[in-house]
Amino acid sequence: MTTAASVSATGLVKTFGGLRAVDGIDLEVRQGEIFGVLGPNGAGKTTMLRMLATLLPIDAGQARVFGVDVTTEPHRVRQLVGVTGQYASVDEDLTATENLWLFGRLQGLRSADARATARGLLSQFGLEEAANRPISQFSGGMRRRLDLAASLITRPPLIFLDEPTTGLDPRTRGQMWDTIRGLVADGCTIMLTTQYLDEADQLADRVAVIDHGRKVAEGTPDELKTSVGNSTLQLELAAGVDQDLARQVVQRVAGREPVLTPESGRMNVPLETADAAADVLIGLRQAGVAISAVSVAKPTLDEVFLTLTGHDAGDAGQPARSSHDEALLEVR
Repeated sequence: MTTAASVSATGLVKTFGGLRAVDGIDLEVRQGEIFGVLGPNGAGKTTMLRMLATLLPIDAGQARVFGVDVTTEPHRVRQLVGVTGQYASVDEDLTATENLWLFGRLQGLRSADARATARGLLSQFGLEEAANRPISQFSGGMRRRLDLAASLITRPPLIFLDEPTTGLDPRTRGQMWDTIRGLVADGCTIMLTTQYLDEADQLADRVAVIDHGRKVAEGTPDELKTSVGNSTLQLELAAGVDQDLARQVVQRVAGREPVLTPESGRMNVPLETADAAADVLIGLRQAGVAISAVSVAKPTLDEVFLTLTGHDAGDAGQPARSSHDEALLEVR
C-alpha cells in the first residue's frame, strides 16, 4: 500500500431535505489502526461511513481512501474497502458456503477460487461445522461473523464496520472483538462505528466523538478521559437529599460542574487529582448533605460523552424522526 492515510476527509457534508446529517466533519484514519466513531443513534455515524464507502454521494467536502478520491474514482475505492453493515446481508435460504461462494463470484473470482476462499474464511471465523447449514438456522453472532467474512473475500486493506456487535450477547461480543483485533494483526485497518462506549474503549486506538452530525472531540481513549479530569468522584446521595444544594456545593468546592442523575441520586464529579475528593466530601458534610456511597475512579468514556454532549450515548438528543425519514436516512 501507499504511505497515504487509510482515510482522509475534510469538511464532509450530507443533507437530506432540511436535515444536515453530516455537518463538516474532518477525519484522518492511519494505516494499521482501529479507529472508532462513537455517537448515539441519529448522530450521523452510519451516513458518514456510507459516504466514505461510496454508498452515498458526498454533498460537500472531500474524502480519499489511500489517496484515491472517493467522488471521482469510486470504482477504485471499492477495490480497497470491505463493508459490514448493521444488519447481515447474507441470503437466508443459502448455506454459509453458498453465500461466501456467491460473494466471491460476484467479485470476479473463478468458481474453484471462490469455493476455496469460502472454505478458508469459514475456518478462520470458526464456522466450519455450520458450513452446510442454511443461514436461517444461524444465531445472531454467527450471522455477524459470516457477514464480516463476506467483506473479506478480496482481502481489502480497509474494513468499515458499522456497529458490528449490535444485538450480540456479551460472550459473542467478546469473540467479535477478538476477531477484529486479529484482522488488524493481519495488516488490515479498521474503521468502526459504535454507540457502545466500552467497545470504543476496548478496541479503538483513537476515537472520534460524533453528535448531531458534527465531530465534537477526537483522540485516544485515555486522552479523551483526561480531558474531563484525572479522577472522578462517584457519589450516591442519600434519599431525600436536596440534590440542587449538593450540586451547588460540589461546583463551589471542586470548581467543576458535576454530572447528576436525579432518578438514582448518583453524581459524578470530575477532579484534577484524587486528593481533591476529600475537599468535596468535607464541603458536603458541612452543608448537611448526606451520602450513602462514595468511590474514586479514573474517568470513563461515559463521562467524556456526557461532558461533551450533555446526554449519554444511548440518547440521540435530537427530535424524533418519522419512520419514513429513518428509512431514507439510515442515520445511526
